[in-house]
Amino acid sequence: MRSIRVGAVLAMLALSFFVCIPCLVLAKSIDGIGIVTSPSTSKFLVTEKLVFTNQTISNANPIISINPSITFQTIDGFGNCLTGGSAALLSHMDAKLRHALLTELFAFDQNNIGISYLRISIGASDLDDRVFSYDDMPQGETDPQLTHFSLAPDQTALIPILKEILSINPKIKLMSSPWSAPVWMKTNQNSKGGSLKAEYYDVYAKYFVKYIQAMQKEGIAIDAITIQNEPLHPGNNPSMYMTATDQAEFIKRSLGPAFEKEKVKTKIIVYDHNADHPDYPITIFKDPEASKYVDGSAFHLYAGPISALSSVHEAYPTKNLYFTEQWVGAPGNMTGDLAWHVRTLIIGGTRNWCRTVLEWNLASDPKYNPHTPGGCTECLGAITIDGDHITRNPAYYIIAHAAKFVCPGSVRIESNDSDLIPNVAFKTPEGKTVLIVQNNSGVKQAFNIRCSEKSASVILDKDGVGTYIW
Repeated sequence: MRSIRVGAVLAMLALSFFVCIPCLVLAKSIDGIGIVTSPSTSKFLVTEKLVFTNQTISNANPIISINPSITFQTIDGFGNCLTGGSAALLSHMDAKLRHALLTELFAFDQNNIGISYLRISIGASDLDDRVFSYDDMPQGETDPQLTHFSLAPDQTALIPILKEILSINPKIKLMSSPWSAPVWMKTNQNSKGGSLKAEYYDVYAKYFVKYIQAMQKEGIAIDAITIQNEPLHPGNNPSMYMTATDQAEFIKRSLGPAFEKEKVKTKIIVYDHNADHPDYPITIFKDPEASKYVDGSAFHLYAGPISALSSVHEAYPTKNLYFTEQWVGAPGNMTGDLAWHVRTLIIGGTRNWCRTVLEWNLASDPKYNPHTPGGCTECLGAITIDGDHITRNPAYYIIAHAAKFVCPGSVRIESNDSDLIPNVAFKTPEGKTVLIVQNNSGVKQAFNIRCSEKSASVILDKDGVGTYIW
């Protein structure tokens, strides 16, 4: 982890990180650049030259061949989950230092990393300081007309922080996910576990509609919702169990028609859990009355292989795929976490059709707070906020290697995969080619990049990550 005060960060980044996206400007003396992170040699987002030649490759090093004419999915963005706890920590910072930090995180100009997609919770996640929904009632009381619905619990931190982020990056996309319905709608009358009562399907659908409309009144557009965070894990606080058949029934009976009636354009995304159950979204897609309302499915990777996502794409190629959460466990390992997450998620997720790759909580404090009673006690934020002091952790660099360079609207293009040097390539809306590479060879590795009859030779440190732009 690298610690530095917010006020000094822009000067540091300006020395090593001069790329400007979307207007990517390359020095005339070179063909492109590489942005390299190698914790073992203390390189963090260091700029290197990338020189292409028309000459035939004469060395025996591995070759990454890129074919821009073969295209795959469009990218919506890369980012993190702005938990309520993350927002609370940000809200307590000095206003000028907070704005400088948010600019560093979300702006697309030359000195910043350009996070382009955020996931937020509908009501509390387990990384809020307490459990709440937007329609809590005294025990034993219900509110089927949702007359007590209010965003008030998030008016103190989350909504103001979102507005500040939107002032920096108005085009950022937001996905929202509930950890639980209001407890009075649930079978066990508890924030932890239980299921949604069928008698409240229509009411809960209206709850989603009211949430999206209320956020819109705040100037916050919700691009997509998932119906339930981790529906097969009822042991978190808050949480709610929901089977695939129940989710399909809720969509076709209540949520889809409610969105249709109210002309809500927010995408409906199913599942939002681990890759060990690709059958979950497929079950929903097999139901035509539910499937017609559904944009696609979302995944985490606490179980199962990332390749399982391609099986969903192959079964239903018109349905989009999203990778929406992966934690870095405390205290973090810069070398190991950077290598695994880039190799498995940034590269593996996009090679398996994901339009987004999102790391888990954006921020935590030095003791991995805040969290609910029973919530995650070891979730390391992309940044650690200790008053006005900031430490940049593995997830910061994982996302930094993708977010600004592979900007929204970029398209994945073909490149040959390799166990030694896993990689993925993209074409940006501005016509630039971006290649992300992770050195998995166990040693310093030389390799060649081949594209459009030109080649460049590159060396990447053991476990290092390189983003190459030309």
